[in-house]
Amino acid sequence: MSYIIRKATKADMPQVLDLIQELAEFEKEPDAVEVTVEDLEREGFGDTPIFTCFVAELDKHIVGIALVYYRFSTWKGRTIHLEDLIVSESHRGTGIGMALYKKVMEYAKEKGVKRVEWNVLDWNTNAVAFYENTGAHVLEDWRVVQMDEEGLAEFVTKYV
Repeated sequence: MSYIIRKATKADMPQVLDLIQELAEFEKEPDAVEVTVEDLEREGFGDTPIFTCFVAELDKHIVGIALVYYRFSTWKGRTIHLEDLIVSESHRGTGIGMALYKKVMEYAKEKGVKRVEWNVLDWNTNAVAFYENTGAHVLEDWRVVQMDEEGLAEFVTKYV
């Protein structure tokens, strides 16, 4: 199998969205994806891109992605957040995930960041084992906190 890892282009975004939807289905949230191709094109390729996406291409078809963006840690400084690393189900176990992961780490090293961070579901034991085997630390004592759009609206109405 001969695939290439490269930086995504605007034209790749429909296939990127397909993989995002595939991930949502894998994570048992098939109706959670709200982002559109237009959102991805605007936010990744507009005047001020807010993310970088790498793709794994096989026979002119995108079979994997890694989407990252900068964050700032008050303790460490500039970091990179790996939002998603997705490999289509039919191509898992072929080395594509590791190739994308390597690309992210190489990119982070080139950019001189202090840390790369991401979330992983505790039930995704294959992913947890993969990350731990590469030397990543899965933090057991931190919790992800989110405020969704509805909660944000309620908060602003109540407190602002």
